[in-house]
Amino acid sequence: QVQLVESGGGLVQAGVSLRLSCVASGLDSRTYAAGWFRQAPGQEREFVAADSWSGGPTSYADSVKGRFTISRDNAKNTVHLQMNSLKPEDTAVYYCAAGSRYGTEERKYAYWGQGTQAIVSS
Repeated sequence: QVQLVESGGGLVQAGVSLRLSCVASGLDSRTYAAGWFRQAPGQEREFVAADSWSGGPTSYADSVKGRFTISRDNAKNTVHLQMNSLKPEDTAVYYCAAGSRYGTEERKYAYWGQGTQAIVSS
């Protein structure tokens, strides 16, 4: 059974950093595509970042490009999202997703975590 568990969210001030983690079980970390999505209050869930597979291409939403970095630790079956220079508009619940298909669309990902909340105050 596949399970994704996120952690690392919290309440921070604008300008600081957070690192989100997503531990996967039931998947081969070397071959699955991983993504991060977020949902702000009152808005639809949106794409943030994706990593195709270990050593493969990555992609980012324009709103986070240059500030956020997706990475993975295959030994720990974990995907990270390093978020730097946080802004109040980054406030959202962040979801980890995984599957055999890489892309920016939610439908590409078969497995989802429960989410971790990040709140950025001004």
